[in-house]
Amino acid sequence: MRQKIICTLIGLACVLGVSAQSFTLVGRVTDEKMNPVELASVACVEQGRATLTSLKGEYRLELQSADSVVIRFSMLGYRTKVRVLRKPRGKQTLQVVLYEDSKELQEVNVTAQKRGGTQTQNIDTEALKGLPSVTGNGVEELVQMQAGVSTHSELSSQYNVRGGAFDENSVYINNVEVFNPDMVERIGFSTGGFEARYGDKMSSALDITYKKLRPVGKKTVAEGNISLSLLGASGYVGLGTKKLSWLNGLRYKTNSYLLGTLETKGEYKPSFLDYQTYLSYEPNTKWRIDFIGNISDNIYNFEPHDRETTFGTQEDVKSFRVYFDGKEKDLFRTFFGTFGVTHNLSANTSLSLIGSAFHTREQEKYDIQGQYWLTQTETSENLGVGTYFQHARNYLKANVQSLKLMGRHHNDHHDWEAAVTYKRERIEENSVEYEMRDSAGYSIPHTGRDLQMVYTMRAKNRIEANRIEAYVQDTWRFSGRPKIYNLGDSLNTTEERRTRYTLNYGVRMSHWNFTRETIVSPRVALAVTPSWNQNLMMRFATGLYYQAPFYKELRDTTTVSGITYARLNEKARSQRSIHFIGGLDYHFKMNERNFKFTGEIYYKMLGNLIPYSVNNVKVVYYGDNESSGHAAGIDLKLFGEFVPGTDSWLSFSFMNTRMKLNGKIIPLPTDQKYAVNLFFTDYFPGTTRWKMSLKLAYADGLPFSTPHRELETNSFRAPAYKRVDIGMAYRLINNEQRDKKMPFKNIWLSLDGLNLLGINNVNSYYWITDVTNHQYAVPNYLTGRQINFRMQFEF
Repeated sequence: MRQKIICTLIGLACVLGVSAQSFTLVGRVTDEKMNPVELASVACVEQGRATLTSLKGEYRLELQSADSVVIRFSMLGYRTKVRVLRKPRGKQTLQVVLYEDSKELQEVNVTAQKRGGTQTQNIDTEALKGLPSVTGNGVEELVQMQAGVSTHSELSSQYNVRGGAFDENSVYINNVEVFNPDMVERIGFSTGGFEARYGDKMSSALDITYKKLRPVGKKTVAEGNISLSLLGASGYVGLGTKKLSWLNGLRYKTNSYLLGTLETKGEYKPSFLDYQTYLSYEPNTKWRIDFIGNISDNIYNFEPHDRETTFGTQEDVKSFRVYFDGKEKDLFRTFFGTFGVTHNLSANTSLSLIGSAFHTREQEKYDIQGQYWLTQTETSENLGVGTYFQHARNYLKANVQSLKLMGRHHNDHHDWEAAVTYKRERIEENSVEYEMRDSAGYSIPHTGRDLQMVYTMRAKNRIEANRIEAYVQDTWRFSGRPKIYNLGDSLNTTEERRTRYTLNYGVRMSHWNFTRETIVSPRVALAVTPSWNQNLMMRFATGLYYQAPFYKELRDTTTVSGITYARLNEKARSQRSIHFIGGLDYHFKMNERNFKFTGEIYYKMLGNLIPYSVNNVKVVYYGDNESSGHAAGIDLKLFGEFVPGTDSWLSFSFMNTRMKLNGKIIPLPTDQKYAVNLFFTDYFPGTTRWKMSLKLAYADGLPFSTPHRELETNSFRAPAYKRVDIGMAYRLINNEQRDKKMPFKNIWLSLDGLNLLGINNVNSYYWITDVTNHQYAVPNYLTGRQINFRMQFEF
């Protein structure tokens, strides 16, 4: 009996000793605003134990006691924090606040590795600095290089997304639908399956957030830059205090130098002037006042002189020569302003009232006459000799005012958002266009009796209408049961993981009194990060997307006695697209470098389509819902550090589109079977002062037909669009540590090789008609090889 008692006491002492050596650590990790930091790492490296915080920022760890236990808290974009526990026992509670690391947030890797749970991808703004640019609109040029996005003209900042037209893309700036790249802090872009908050467009949503300057440990902070090049100049100045942030950007652009490479020689005088300001004032934690103002003035003056183009094949070469008389003068002047007041009802709830006003005046005037010769080069045979005359007097004025009431609420699992918007529109148009063609002394079309124009159009319309829009949506984050995984390292480290879900669901409603139509658009998207692989995210999205008609879609045309009249069709209905999207994001490391692979497969069911034709970037709608169709494809993108310390990406897109029009099955005007885009950055060996940026685009050509004919006659396809741009930048001054004796933070000198290979890309076609009414398509080529020199001063 004595031996049994002794053994029992010894065993009990061992158990008590073991339990005394272990303890439980619990707590919560938040940011400086007391919002939970989810997926933060909580680790005790010495004991090989680690876990991740929950959606509420909470954590739990079972650890062994010691004289001192070191706990490490870390999260990408926050400063790492270390806490030391002295002889911990039992249950220990540790609340930790992580502060944002401003240096890390400026690095490229932060944006690239951010893991969201929606269909919106984040585009790194750091690439804007070294991007070789033709248009000067760096944000749009970054968007054009994304998977599923295409453009076929370096002279335009517009883009197509998955078979959609230019007009099917929404752009938002600080929650207002309507930007200066220097003022941009964050770029979000979605090619489909986007949230209810992003409006009534069928193709894509571009969400731009302007930055706010806030001093850290100072009373005021200021920054700015000046950029000069052969294509224009820009300047940016920002000022920030504890309560006030004020950004100002001014841009001037002229393409005279670049347009000199076109085959049509003449006097090009285009100019673009743009001023933007963003003011944000926070008198206290309860209120915020925001103002955005924009003034832009675009003028395009052109006096063509002559042109000579050789085209065809090696066995069949044709030469087109033309001499011009006349000029073109276009004007696009825009004023835009928005004023918003936000009241924070609590730390998690806010209410905003946003008013905006938009005014535009557009003027297109030209009278151009050309005498041309079309010759068969091998035989010197004249295939066509004649004259053409083009005339236009097009005027458009538009005024749009809106008032938006928006509310947001955030808690541990849900992000609620709802808004209602009232818009008032007033648009006036007065347009006259005609074109005369004369071949060998005969007016085309030649009847032998009448003198007719090949094309005549008149339009005089006015619209005053109101729209009401509303939406409500929620982003719900939740997780499954925890599972323990062995990480397989030498310390036999284990980690607690959960399958994490992000569900976004919402509905959008809109009513327009001009067509008396009400549309309802439900949308839902789900993202899943499985517990067995935290680097993998699977995404699924579907939704109903209506595009309520605006002025262009309403212009229905009828032809009477050879004259085309454009009138507004009050019976037009919203175009419809149903999205089905499946995708995945996979983060991985290769050679100690971070990479991300993204793949999406999609199918868009299109209905109530208003057909349109495309000439260059001009979109002309039929004005009535006459067709249906589909767009399907797959988009792939590899993003990462191909070279240490830099970000690059490679994207592939494959697409098929079809529409049914008047009983015929034809491709959409933007049908692009394939596209490849590459953006590559690198530093010279042994230095970070020299930097190279390379842009490569290879995209299938678009279908086209003869002008002023029915869309279903699209039986030709333009050649593929191929372009290579390269930029070499030298960092003359690197003063990131801000030596007070040096006024500049950085000075960059850049040399861009635009269209480096000198490829003749086709922009559109000019059609020559002979007396027998036979037509020849003469290609209009885009810009040739050109050098651009840039200087950028940052302070």
